[in-house]
Amino acid sequence: MPTKEKPMPMHPLEPLTASEVNAAVQLLRATPRFHERMRIVSISLLEPAKAQVYAWPEASTETRRAEAVIFDPERNMAATARMDLGASRMEAWEDAAEGLQPTLTVDEQVECEQAVLRSEAFRDALRRHYGVDDTSLVMVDIWSAGNYGAEEERTRRLTRPLCFLRKDPTDNGYAHPIEGIRPVVDLNRMEVIRVEEYGHWPLPPEDGQYFEDRVPHKRAGLKSLEITQPDGPSFTLEGRQLRWQNWSMVVGFTAREGLTIHDLRYQDGGRNRPILYRGSLTEMVVPYGDPGPTQVRKNAFDVGEYGMGMCANSLTLGCDCVGHIAYLDADLCDSRGGAMRIENAICIHEEDFGILWKHTDRRHPDRPEVRRSRRLVVSSVSTVENYEYGFFWYFYQDGNIQFEIKLTGILSLGAVHEGENPKYGTVIAPLLYAPNHQHFFNMRLDFGIDGPRNTVQQIDVVVTPEGESNPEGNAFYAKKTELTNEKEACANLSLETARTWKIVNPASLNRMGEPVGYKFFAGDNAVPLASRNAWWRKRAGFVDHHVWVTPFDEKERFAAGDFPNQSSGGDGLPRWVQQNRSIENEDVVFWYSFGHTHIPRPEDYPVMPAAYIGFLLKPNGFFDANPANDLPSTSAAKSASKRACCHGA
Repeated sequence: MPTKEKPMPMHPLEPLTASEVNAAVQLLRATPRFHERMRIVSISLLEPAKAQVYAWPEASTETRRAEAVIFDPERNMAATARMDLGASRMEAWEDAAEGLQPTLTVDEQVECEQAVLRSEAFRDALRRHYGVDDTSLVMVDIWSAGNYGAEEERTRRLTRPLCFLRKDPTDNGYAHPIEGIRPVVDLNRMEVIRVEEYGHWPLPPEDGQYFEDRVPHKRAGLKSLEITQPDGPSFTLEGRQLRWQNWSMVVGFTAREGLTIHDLRYQDGGRNRPILYRGSLTEMVVPYGDPGPTQVRKNAFDVGEYGMGMCANSLTLGCDCVGHIAYLDADLCDSRGGAMRIENAICIHEEDFGILWKHTDRRHPDRPEVRRSRRLVVSSVSTVENYEYGFFWYFYQDGNIQFEIKLTGILSLGAVHEGENPKYGTVIAPLLYAPNHQHFFNMRLDFGIDGPRNTVQQIDVVVTPEGESNPEGNAFYAKKTELTNEKEACANLSLETARTWKIVNPASLNRMGEPVGYKFFAGDNAVPLASRNAWWRKRAGFVDHHVWVTPFDEKERFAAGDFPNQSSGGDGLPRWVQQNRSIENEDVVFWYSFGHTHIPRPEDYPVMPAAYIGFLLKPNGFFDANPANDLPSTSAAKSASKRACCHGA
């Protein structure tokens, strides 16, 4: 009988298992500094040193370690604990600076809603504004308090929830915002400390239904479209190690970042070539543009304040993903240390992506050569109150890497008076409006192109002045600037010069004698429209530039700092780059900030069609030729080429 292949050992960057999370909880509880009122904000893998990961599996790595963020409501103080799980030993416990607040926990969000609903002050305001005594139909969305310079924002753990009044338990509550009432909740005491009132607005009357059983008229004529893979998928998955079409990677997940990609490599002939050591969403912020008193404080740092992983959906076959699907669960814990598993948090599948390449030789028009493109999709979707964010990594057969965020869900809505035409938003239904806003994201791309020492080049397309060297006025060329330090690397997009960036390895040359590399192409983007003096911008300094480059530092992981919740600003990328460290031929991290400006429209209601934003990485001198030249043709492609001269993409 043939011998069965041994399963791959656990990769050192695979996320913590449920048993490891529980072991970390037990270590925390056994620590003398820990007491029962403390909240466990998150527990995640404390990643080993890069040298050990690169040496794996030939050399064994160190024992598995965990990192926990803890919050003590009695001291109003956060702390970080590091643990050696193999030795069952607490390695370090480090208190954060005074006034820093960690991410809001799932438990606090539930308890905050209960605190609002039992508040007599809130009930009284509801009664006076709307004549309502029963709070059972009130929907409470926990919103971070932010920081606007007040003493309480430095000394208390606060939220400023938005409230809505449903007509029945399954009603779309967002259609009926309670505009003039804003409770303020102290989460440490878990009570409403005051209810701010800004005037009276009528409750918008119309229902904004989107549930299938409540939409009265449904279109007909939609025939079934089935995607089948009778031979199964082309990818293999062992634990969290994923392989497909020369690609290999580790699929990770954390409570704060959500989906992460690790140790991404491409098998190029006999070489297993590293490209990206780690890719993750580090932060995002959604600032609103209405200066009115009920809307002016609306901004949300959905990663640092809520935890994108904690908000992840359990994905559903045929709805979120189609085809032959593999799912991965996420093992986390709640703030009291109880096991919390998000089933099907990550979806892995393949998609047809039209034509990859094609050519018809004019001497043989009946024999066109065409190859269809297929891509591997690794995705996760998170619901943060009203909005949904889908995070999609795409890997292509020609070496391309794409990241895309799909924005959908429900607009954050407010009420208007009869006949009012709001300057800073759009009326989308009677007495209901959506304020203008922006979404900004920051991605951390820890490159390792053929090894850890890389250089980033800024590429600008330059026009040659008309004259002797450009007599017809048609000449332009790509100007390469090698970035040497952090301050020099801070840059924005430039349409005038078609600006891109290239990450190269000066020590690894292709057959043309040039450094191998990958080129970064930005997608749709925006610039922040708020003043630099706006409090949210002080806290989100990462939006000041589209591109930042820093040398690798294991402590520099989040673009707005470790604790952006209620921070006064200045942390993260703007502070780090003041060191102006060398980034030439170093272990570099490429940070990309990208934004979407949303001027709402009636068609975005009651639920918003997805908008798309992201970036693309293309091999640029990394391979000696088209790596997809070796793809076999398919019978479907051959059959189609005989029937028609044109092929839909």
